[in-house]
Amino acid sequence: MLIDFQDENNRRIIHLVEKRLDASSAVEFKEQVRREIENGHKHLIIDLASVDFIDSSGLGALVAILKSVASEGSLSITGLHKKTEQIFKLTRMDTVFKLYPSVPEALEAA
Repeated sequence: MLIDFQDENNRRIIHLVEKRLDASSAVEFKEQVRREIENGHKHLIIDLASVDFIDSSGLGALVAILKSVASEGSLSITGLHKKTEQIFKLTRMDTVFKLYPSVPEALEAA
């Protein structure tokens, strides 16, 4: 699983460099992000601009990450494509997560 990490304005930006966040990749993704949280990165921006497909396992991984930072940190999701944004809306996850069109907009809102 390819993930790039970057720090800006006290935020850990996580760029998922995969086209799919699904059952085959969700567990590894969640574990890599949890390690970042355990290393003290509590304010996260997850950039899904490369992701053009997400399933329930991918959403479940994002919910687990949100729960991991909820009391001490924050989580924003950026870069959703139309198809992935529709999944967030269909499952009402758009009401659970802070969604932004881009990383700069998420940083500005922080």
